[in-house]
Amino acid sequence: MKKIILLATCLVGIISAQSQTKPLEQRIIEIEDRMAIKELVDQFSILSDLKHAQAQALLFTEDAVVETYQGDQLTITLKGREQIAAVFGNFLNSMETVYHINGQQTVDLNGNNATGVSYCQVTLIGDENGKKMVTNHGVFYQDNYVKGKNGKWLISKRKSTFHWTEKRELKQ
Repeated sequence: MKKIILLATCLVGIISAQSQTKPLEQRIIEIEDRMAIKELVDQFSILSDLKHAQAQALLFTEDAVVETYQGDQLTITLKGREQIAAVFGNFLNSMETVYHINGQQTVDLNGNNATGVSYCQVTLIGDENGKKMVTNHGVFYQDNYVKGKNGKWLISKRKSTFHWTEKRELKQ
């Protein structure tokens, strides 16, 4: 127990010392940027659940790239807002229900650029051969972000990896 307390005390000291090397204003900007990026990722999921693909595409830069993987297998590459909106819209509209639960996220800031990893669970409910099916996916997004001149963060590149999938019939 003493070792755990000692380790925790050392970590708090290191983190505290590192944060004191940056001016308060810079630390506040970094906190605001991290919050804005978290909100961007959450907004993506909310718009997906609402099936608002056009609004969802506006969260990306004009020339954004989205790559989707099933495990290690690249299944589709989308380029630009127009293609992102069209493909997302077609997919979302084919589902009765779309539901995201976002989890942990890490972000590395570098001025007006950032990279991050976000985890989520996606539930899709749709009709397959006359049966209502539930598909759950464990997904993580590896993103590149860009902060525009207006101060708004956008996704410039997204690698979506569907790590695991579970499918079953929905019993009502």
